[in-house]
Amino acid sequence: MISAESVSLIYRDHGREVFACKEISLEVRENEFLGILGPSGSGKSSLLYLLSGLKLPSNGQIYFDGKDLSQIPEEDRSRLRLKEFGFVFQQSYLLGYLTALENILLGVPDSERNLEAVELLDRLGLKEKASRLPHELSGGERQRVCVARALLGKPKVVFADEPTAALDHKNGEAVVKLLNQHRAGGALVMVTHDPSMLEEADRIIRLADGEVVSA
Repeated sequence: MISAESVSLIYRDHGREVFACKEISLEVRENEFLGILGPSGSGKSSLLYLLSGLKLPSNGQIYFDGKDLSQIPEEDRSRLRLKEFGFVFQQSYLLGYLTALENILLGVPDSERNLEAVELLDRLGLKEKASRLPHELSGGERQRVCVARALLGKPKVVFADEPTAALDHKNGEAVVKLLNQHRAGGALVMVTHDPSMLEEADRIIRLADGEVVSA
């Protein structure tokens, strides 16, 4: 589904090259839960951004369904991310003046998704709080709203970048379980520094200093 071939992401720091990712090759397979594990600064979030097309590699290629993401115009990559991918980040990034349901549907033109969004909230235990504003929800509840938003439309891949880092351990485990249980056949790619959050993963890749050290 997604294939990375010798990809590197290079930054310039006062005239010198710094590798956020260095010559990484891997595949994201259909319907798998792939964990990307590593300490802060290991390049795991950078790798997630490359796999999802949020960043383009300095070297190498990323393919999604056989298409080289670097050869797709940015507008088309944006549409691809909206249609085929879901995202959950460490921070909830919910708009404070919109309800939980409205935040889930934000940017979705198809009004028929409203029923799906309500069903997701129900499955995630938040149906009774669909009309609540973000400040009226706990941290765990806000992150569950983000999970619903990521799962809307049954994306082919859900990318989760440290989705549990701002939560206590119990809520963090609950969020991962919900992502894994409700991804409807899509793949899940999750970045974390906490190995206990990857107990349900099908496969774990470990990074250090921008390189894969075990897979």
